[in-house]
Amino acid sequence: MKKVVASSLYEHSNQYPPMMGVPELRQAIAAHSGRHAGIPVDWQSETLVTSGATEALAAAFLALLNAGDEVIFFAPLYDSYLPMARRAGAVPRIVQLHPPGWSVDAAELEAAFSPQTKLLVLNTPHNPTGKVFSAAELQLIADLCIRHNCLVLLDEVYEHLVFPGTQHISLRSLPGMAHRCLRIGSAGKTFSFTAWKVGWLSGPADMIKAVAKAHQFITFTVPSSLQRAVAYGLDSEQPFFCGLGSVLQQKRQLLERQLSEIGFKVLPADGTYFLVANFEGLLPEGSSEDDVEFCYRLTREAGVTLIPVSAFYADRSEAPRTLVRFVFCKTDAKLQAACDALRAYFGKRS
Repeated sequence: MKKVVASSLYEHSNQYPPMMGVPELRQAIAAHSGRHAGIPVDWQSETLVTSGATEALAAAFLALLNAGDEVIFFAPLYDSYLPMARRAGAVPRIVQLHPPGWSVDAAELEAAFSPQTKLLVLNTPHNPTGKVFSAAELQLIADLCIRHNCLVLLDEVYEHLVFPGTQHISLRSLPGMAHRCLRIGSAGKTFSFTAWKVGWLSGPADMIKAVAKAHQFITFTVPSSLQRAVAYGLDSEQPFFCGLGSVLQQKRQLLERQLSEIGFKVLPADGTYFLVANFEGLLPEGSSEDDVEFCYRLTREAGVTLIPVSAFYADRSEAPRTLVRFVFCKTDAKLQAACDALRAYFGKRS
């Protein structure tokens, strides 16, 4: 893919590419959707290339939401969702995922819908928890969206980062959902090329047309050489991204085993490269230290930086107080060094 970028700079024009994306990539996105999600897509009217998945989110919010529209989110949630939805004038409605399995309460979800509900945002596989929504949960969401005539924005950037034995199912593949769902994909996550900032949307032509109007005035287009390389990758590098789940599961197991030995309680997950763990058992007796304070202390004293899970909540008072997020898309040597540092630190303190 890197060679395709280099050759494209010399063999093709370096002027603005088409606003919607180069045909090669849009065709590859459509083929990828049919091949891996079982969802047929017309590349000419149902695809849009964006400057990463975050721009896809921003353009979708600006295109689909008016002031006062309500948007349903699941918490914990990716940090850009709320500010971007609010920038579009929308009103967030938060539904909690309940640890340790990050389950969805059907009654809580149903209560979040109202006559003002315009959009539901679903991120699966999920950041920061690693949860992959089950078929039953997806059907529940689909039924409620159909009943309330609600649109859905599907953040599926981790679609290939699923552990063996678990299947990622796109909500758009369920009956009655194809015409109301937009799917977001990411070359950064699929190929571990986050610096390239190439993302895409696929979905109904009328929704894509609306999002394209916002995209036009946010970034207009995406570097053509990178687009051609991603097109090549989607078509020709399937063994790489289809094998990510197994590789990441091995890394998670390496980390999980040692964290458990140190005293963390690791929560379950079925995908992504995130691991959430409870550190309550590592606190001194009587300590009231929360996740933010714990992460500051580990950074300063152990040389290992974690992310407090409360950072992924709109209201920290609703967040668990003793959960932290690890990221294990690192070399085994770096993961081992982090475990060694934590073991040494907590050993000294015990």
